[in-house]
Amino acid sequence: MNLNDLRTSVAETLYRQVGRTNGRIQTHRHLPVDVLEDESSYLVVFDAPGTEPDDVQVRYVDGTIRVRFDRFREFREGFDMRFPGRGMTLEGEVDLPADAIVDPDTGMATLSESGTVRIEIPKDSADSSDEGGTATDDLESDASDDDVVPDPAEPGELAVED
Repeated sequence: MNLNDLRTSVAETLYRQVGRTNGRIQTHRHLPVDVLEDESSYLVVFDAPGTEPDDVQVRYVDGTIRVRFDRFREFREGFDMRFPGRGMTLEGEVDLPADAIVDPDTGMATLSESGTVRIEIPKDSADSSDEGGTATDDLESDASDDDVVPDPAEPGELAVED
């Protein structure tokens, strides 16, 4: 092995390691999120480029919205992976305001073509006997550009159509 081969080998090894490290950091760091509010609902927005509807999970637990995106890398014929920098599992969570009273069973999640996941959760009436967000409610969700309709057979979960 000559000096150029050694230099190339060290550079490629270092390059791959940086990519793996970046992917691990992405996997363990929570995703940035926007929380918006109007008179009737909260809108929570996460960016998840490269995500397909089947890759999206949305849960509402005790006033916190949690998302998980399990992405997959496409096989590119004729190409070798040189820099695996994107995290394949991304997670995020956000607490709704402490005074938020919502109806998570009627929430909807959509996934745009650009990879933005929008979760809209209607506010519950203030005179409701249930605190509307204190119980554990799961919104298992895949998301698409189409409206998401709650599945009447399984309250608290969202069904998604492509």
